[in-house]
Amino acid sequence: MFDIWLPLLGGLVLLIVGGELLVRGAVRVATRLGVSPLVIGLTLVGFGTSTPELVTSLQAGLAGAPGIAYGNIVGSNISNILLIVGVSALVFPIAVQSGALKRDGGVMIAVAAVFAGLAALLPFGPWIGAALLAALATYIYVAFRQERVATPDGHGAAYDKGVALQDADPGTVPDARSAGSLPISLVTAVVGLALVVLGGHFLVGGAVALARGFGISETVIGLTIVAIGTSMPELVTSVMASIRRQSDVAFGNIVGSNIYNILGIGGMTALVAPGAVPAEIVGFDNLVMVGVSVLMMAFAYTGLRIGRREGALLLAGYGTYLYMLWP
Repeated sequence: MFDIWLPLLGGLVLLIVGGELLVRGAVRVATRLGVSPLVIGLTLVGFGTSTPELVTSLQAGLAGAPGIAYGNIVGSNISNILLIVGVSALVFPIAVQSGALKRDGGVMIAVAAVFAGLAALLPFGPWIGAALLAALATYIYVAFRQERVATPDGHGAAYDKGVALQDADPGTVPDARSAGSLPISLVTAVVGLALVVLGGHFLVGGAVALARGFGISETVIGLTIVAIGTSMPELVTSVMASIRRQSDVAFGNIVGSNIYNILGIGGMTALVAPGAVPAEIVGFDNLVMVGVSVLMMAFAYTGLRIGRREGALLLAGYGTYLYMLWP
């Protein structure tokens, strides 16, 4: 038992610590090279909290464990909505004021539906991976164009995702005065990358061992333990935003994370480790992901708050989902 849980938990710690160092180092390098703070926020910082999911899914795909690879992506999106939005709403009710966030919520639903549809029809090969990554690049470019000008209806999800991490970790804020030397920043980023890769290796190995040791499907492990573990950075950043009464930021962080997960992590996984999405995910979990995405955005589009009652309902929904999933 100990030899299963130790690499699982140790890998998760290495992923989170390494991800933080990687983002900090990369931000400082980009700052020293004169990259725009907005570009840094939308890319390096915005994608920062998704680093654990990215590395875990890539390593699982390369290790021949598609259940963990795609279960991590889909399970993270489900837990982001039901678990993290639920907890954040309990801390402080979420009222979405930004019209830009509502538009990005529509994008989130659309990419979830496209992912579910493609997974049901085709194996995820390099062409699908490239198309998803191209869609992510287009989304970030459009977000950059929109954020360059002051909009009366507020910031979008990609911007808020970066802000959420910057508020939680001031070390990720681009600042030319405290960027430090370029060699030290590079070393920080490289050390962070090494820790992330090592952590992903241990986490995937522990997850596979846990599945085999207890006779549980790797897909179930990916959808639950791995997905919840790799979603911890999103949980911290969203809850901290709720504590600061920044409900739009907490909400945008989740919308942005879900878009990044499907287009970025799904795209990279299909590109690097082609293969079919497991049938269990196609037939059930993808549909749950689309359904809860629609449910969350229904609150935003109808002007309803995601209050404590709705937050409790989302958490109860997550408990029900885990109960149905776990053997």
